Amino acid sequence: MTKISGFTYVRNGFKYGYPFIPSILSVLPLVDELIVVVGDSVDETREAIVALNNDKIKIIDTVWDDDLRESGKIFAQQANLGLAQVTGDWAFHIQVDEVLHEDDHKQILALIAAADKDEKVEGLLFPFLHFWGDFKHIRHTRKTHPFEIRAFKNTGKIRSYKDSQGFRKYTSEESYLNGEPGEKLHVWKTEIPVFHYSYSRNPALMKAKAEYFNRFWHNDEEVKNRATERPFDFNEVDHLDVFDKPHPKYMKDVIAAQDWEFTYDPSRSNMECKDRIMFKLNKWTGKRLFEFENYKLIKK
Repeated sequence: MTKISGFTYVRNGFKYGYPFIPSILSVLPLVDELIVVVGDSVDETREAIVALNNDKIKIIDTVWDDDLRESGKIFAQQANLGLAQVTGDWAFHIQVDEVLHEDDHKQILALIAAADKDEKVEGLLFPFLHFWGDFKHIRHTRKTHPFEIRAFKNTGKIRSYKDSQGFRKYTSEESYLNGEPGEKLHVWKTEIPVFHYSYSRNPALMKAKAEYFNRFWHNDEEVKNRATERPFDFNEVDHLDVFDKPHPKYMKDVIAAQDWEFTYDPSRSNMECKDRIMFKLNKWTGKRLFEFENYKLIKK
């Protein structure tokens, strides 16, 4: 029987409004173990995970290295620390602002079982629903990633690519550490959505989170230049669509606790002319033309 190991990482989950408990709960039914890399937090993030009292959960305590601040390197490092601890035949990565729907568990397990029997398949690709402003709007434009690899065979040669958004395979640990680009994974595309709640939080909390995480992408001078007294404005966006389908049950309390209002104003779209053209082409063809793809699709 195929063993599946999950892995994720989190730091200051409460302070910055991450739905990390719903995220963890949503993946636990799929996995035989879940590695949770917990960074040095100032809130009760670790205590909340311990309070779940689930034998599948294995906590790895870390201290974030400021030398890995720029270009999101710290996120890849934290993901890889978790990946190094997985013992399953398959690894399933979930980030703490991502939640799976309970109705999809059975299908995910079936796909992993089928892919495990095909030597050509190295991983599974999942579509993303990027919630923006609240829990009723999604952003599906060229400024968001439409698909990401979230499950893959645990060969020992796969590592987090760049900022932990995706994964690639490497000939050795040394090649990865030396900055070699690695090889794209051969994957099956699934139709099972990952619910991504990165921009679904109170505007004040969103502003604090955005300004804090800027420091993991930019140097101190750039962080200072980006700082602003203005509140976070969810209408500073290119395009949003209405979402009217059920959310995962794990998000019920989070959604019920929403303490802000958001009214989408499409007239304020900041979409550039070239992006408007591509957006219409994408709608017409059903495909995002000329976009970078960090994977190689193979047919089932």
